[in-house]
Amino acid sequence: MPTIKRSFQYGDHEVTLETGGIARQADGAVIVNMADTVVLVTAVGDKDPSAARDFLPLTVNYQERTYAAGRIPGGFFKREGRPSEKETLTCRLIDRPIRPMFPEGFRQEVQIIATVLSLNDEVDPDIPAMIGTSAALAISGIPFDGPMGACRVGYIDGEFSLNPTYSDLENSDLDLVVAGSRDAVLMVESEANLLPESTMLDAVLFGHEQLQKAINAIDELAAEVGKPRWDWQPPQKSTALEEAVAECIYAELEQAYQIADKQERQEKVAALRDKAVEQIGDDEREGWSCAEVGEVFKGLEKKIVRGRIIAGEPRIDGRDNHTVRPLNIQAGVLPRTHGSAIFTRGETQAIVVTTLGTGRDAQVIDALEGERREQFMLHYNFPPYCVGETGFIGTPKRREIGHGKLAKRGVEAVMPSQEEFPYVIRVVSEVTESNGSSSMATVCGTSLSLMDAGVPLKTQVAGIAMGLIKEGDQFAVLTDILGDEDHLGDMDFKVAGSLDGVTALQMDIKIDGITREIMENALESARNGRLHILEQMNKVLGQPRDQMSEYAPRLLTMKIDPERIRDVIGKGGATIRGLTEETGTSIDISDEGVVTIASADKSAAEEAKRRIELLTADVEVGRVYDGKVAKLMDFGAFVNILPGRDGLVHISQISNNRVENVADELAEGDAVRVKVLEVDRQGRIRLSMKAVEEE
Repeated sequence: MPTIKRSFQYGDHEVTLETGGIARQADGAVIVNMADTVVLVTAVGDKDPSAARDFLPLTVNYQERTYAAGRIPGGFFKREGRPSEKETLTCRLIDRPIRPMFPEGFRQEVQIIATVLSLNDEVDPDIPAMIGTSAALAISGIPFDGPMGACRVGYIDGEFSLNPTYSDLENSDLDLVVAGSRDAVLMVESEANLLPESTMLDAVLFGHEQLQKAINAIDELAAEVGKPRWDWQPPQKSTALEEAVAECIYAELEQAYQIADKQERQEKVAALRDKAVEQIGDDEREGWSCAEVGEVFKGLEKKIVRGRIIAGEPRIDGRDNHTVRPLNIQAGVLPRTHGSAIFTRGETQAIVVTTLGTGRDAQVIDALEGERREQFMLHYNFPPYCVGETGFIGTPKRREIGHGKLAKRGVEAVMPSQEEFPYVIRVVSEVTESNGSSSMATVCGTSLSLMDAGVPLKTQVAGIAMGLIKEGDQFAVLTDILGDEDHLGDMDFKVAGSLDGVTALQMDIKIDGITREIMENALESARNGRLHILEQMNKVLGQPRDQMSEYAPRLLTMKIDPERIRDVIGKGGATIRGLTEETGTSIDISDEGVVTIASADKSAAEEAKRRIELLTADVEVGRVYDGKVAKLMDFGAFVNILPGRDGLVHISQISNNRVENVADELAEGDAVRVKVLEVDRQGRIRLSMKAVEEE
């Protein structure tokens, strides 16, 4: 089977694109090899244009096979199950930049499947999967205005790094993924260690410059093996229909988009849509369908909202382009949780709750590259009622997983280390209202909730979402966008950070022509909005609380010799089980000998620590111990001075007075004070009561 290959150098790695030999019945199939991380990507499109839809049914599936890393799946069935969080996030990473590259009006089903076949555990498969998706679409003949390129950017010792490895990222202040076409940035996803806005912008532009290598290779591959583009034409717009719909509802629609309240506005807009469809749709004389009327109605919505903003008129809710909606911030609102906050910005609201746990509460992640334990979890819930709808509640959807991950990125840079704060932390954001960037409300609420729980964050963090309206050479950057402005606008640009810099940046762009000037403007406006929010947050709770909730566990940590772990655990776990039952504590011991004791009662934790110290202590020659007589012998008595450690008091060392019979002086269970005279090579301990008397 003939195969065609194209290779290019991409940072420290060589990337090879191969097609022609595998999955030949797909419209497009490409195998991408990046330093032995190999991903097969297929693209298939439905050629039947008859299905009437008002959306693009694009599906992206990214799947990791454990054989790629030489592993067998865990679990009873020994096969891959539902998508992991990493798989779901990578699906979103692929979907977001390619979706706007399909031509307007294209409504035929397209499915992308990316399968990881081989893994170099230093090279993340997400970039090869994104490049493979672009290549598969480029050669498939499916209408696609690509190709798209993608790369990862690190920032190590003040220098940008192209496609850093996992090991490189451990020393990097930035982990940024950028996707783009030849002329425009399409998508950015990143987390950063409090970097300035200028550095973030330079990183995006550096990545866009470097990803041109991938685009060039895909262009060469498509030129050689690409299938002819489908004979698809965009639906023709009827000027007469546009005029009819405008005459029917335009003036009322303008008034509707000046209603500040979201629910009232949506009800009015929906009524006008129904009016237009009822009066104009299915017109037998003109042959206009209800779907066509709906498309024209959407166009008028866009024209009204965008036109007002470009003209400098007030936005939907009456604000100018730079004003943040009113804030209402509360901390410590739930009496029995460890930390809580309610963050409300306009009609967007999140209740965010922090729970502190012990090491055994850490999440075990069975990742493709191996198993690890996650000490910090952030979960985001978006129930139907938050947008005034009914709906099915099931497992978290891609949107919920993606927004939760973005919020987590926003706060990770300011989280304390395990050494500073040895708790496992879980944060849950319940979005109770949504009209614009509930993920950024979650960032703000998370920061407040963590501080309310007494977690020693380095600084408070806030997030804000920016939008863009661009018509020709005119553009307007919008601060703190509404849901309608996101839907009808050209960019969704989310920035999280502190007073000191940016911690996370996510950008999705729907159009070409986003210049450096526009991005600089957006970052500067985002910074101003973020600082305003931080000021209000700091008024409510400017630093972590000194006292944790009385319902939160208290943790004590200590270090013991790993060789003595068995002494604490005991035979069959009897010793540690007795310790936890008698003190009412929870005790975890790492392989390195780090002991973590958890209890809501500090005195109980201290008692458990004292007992563990005794269990693991070494007997010191010359030290005086309080012990108990364990056993009497004719020649003396055995005295227990430490748990599991008995020493002999010879009859001659019991008293300064001559002792003829040990039983005349001592009884089993007597409390005595003894001094260690010697510990021999076999670990036998020689004690003296007489020496204590003499002292």
